[in-house]
Amino acid sequence: MDRIFVFLSLTLPLAAQDDPALLRIRIVEGQGAVYAIGSRATRGITVEVTDETGKPVDKAAVAFKLPDDGPTGAFSSGMRTEAVTTGADGRASVWGMQWNRVTGSMEVRITAAKGQARAGTICGLSLTNALVPNEPRDTSGPSVFTRHRKIWIGVAIAAGAFAGAAAATSRGTPAPAAGAGVNAPLIGTPTIIIGKP
Repeated sequence: MDRIFVFLSLTLPLAAQDDPALLRIRIVEGQGAVYAIGSRATRGITVEVTDETGKPVDKAAVAFKLPDDGPTGAFSSGMRTEAVTTGADGRASVWGMQWNRVTGSMEVRITAAKGQARAGTICGLSLTNALVPNEPRDTSGPSVFTRHRKIWIGVAIAAGAFAGAAAATSRGTPAPAAGAGVNAPLIGTPTIIIGKP
């Protein structure tokens, strides 16, 4: 009786052989950042994904999730979750988040996955109503000058009246009686500059 031998060859796909056994996430930029409420993030969050040997992991899927309520915002897509793929350097970044107007601290949940390996971490951020350097506020509303126009006009008129009275007094001329036809000195339109000189 003849025996027939059958050999089965089992090969794994190349991608599965290259998948890391373990992932690590390191926050490169963004941890502890403070943003003004209503502003847009210009710096963002950058993470680096590495394997068990510390080698950067290319093409890992990284998800960034903002809180559902409280101090939070939305990514440029309008959603609270953004998915990014790492490059050859193992890095993935998100920026341009539009923050809401609730002050306080928040936690951005970050997860990475490639093959069967998973990792997660949290990036802590804060929103404040104080002016934050290098983080522009939302300028769609009225400016400070527009909101306080009546006050600035009153200050300008008072300053002009004071300057006119001071000029008349310094010349030694008596103050005119009410209703007298005296030519008052003309004062040009005052200029008020708001901001840094």
